[in-house]
Amino acid sequence: MGSAKRNRKKYEKPKNMWNLERINADSAALKEYGLKNRRELWKIQSEVSRLRSNVRMLLSGSLPQGDEIKSRMMGRLTKYGIASSTASLDNLLDLNENAFLGRRLQTIVFKKGLARSAKQARQLIVHGFIAINGKRVNRPGYMVSVDEEGHIGYYKPIDIGKIEKKEEAKPAAA
Repeated sequence: MGSAKRNRKKYEKPKNMWNLERINADSAALKEYGLKNRRELWKIQSEVSRLRSNVRMLLSGSLPQGDEIKSRMMGRLTKYGIASSTASLDNLLDLNENAFLGRRLQTIVFKKGLARSAKQARQLIVHGFIAINGKRVNRPGYMVSVDEEGHIGYYKPIDIGKIEKKEEAKPAAA
């Protein structure tokens, strides 16, 4: 966020850009969640890294207002359904990017069956066909809270059709 005059990246690139295992894992995540590019994944990974760093600082006791920060952090994570209300700080260290990617509007639209694929869910959101509580939301990366999840629907009527199975080619009768 910040000032318009001081825009800055909200992500960190991986330290080892050409690690084949990391590239394959990132490619699988891109395909599963229908992300546009790796930058979206890197934003989530940076957010998880920042969260884990803050948790480690809280566990070490180096912050003077640790209880207040802990309660705000836990409140935010429970609001979005990333962590349970009974989770401890140690449990937050086990979080990975899949917990955050699963709470994106794009993923929830696909999992609720409003779209046939994650890519189609992204397209429906960007083109203004998806609404939360009757308000159009056109950002696929919108983090959906637990309260809002039940109120996701179409903004305007659309027929995405049924999934049709392709018939297998039958051998010619001789």
